Amino acid sequence: MATRETIRNYSRMIIGYLDHESNGDIVAKNYAGMTLGRYDARSDTTRNYSGQIVYYGNMAAALLVIRA
Repeated sequence: MATRETIRNYSRMIIGYLDHESNGDIVAKNYAGMTLGRYDARSDTTRNYSGQIVYYGNMAAALLVIRA
C-alpha cells in the first residue's frame, strides 16, 4: 500500500506530494495531483514526467521544488 507524504514550502502552503510505493518507488505530484516524475528504486534513477532521466539517486523532492 502506498503512503503519501505532503511537502510544504516555508509559508506552510502545500507544493506537492510524494507517494511512496511498496516496491520503493516514489511518485512526485504537484499540489493539483499531476505527476511530475518518479524515482525508480531498482535503477536508482529519478525521471521526469516524460520519462527522461534527470537525476541519479532519489531526487523526487527536487522535482517539486523546481516546479514550485
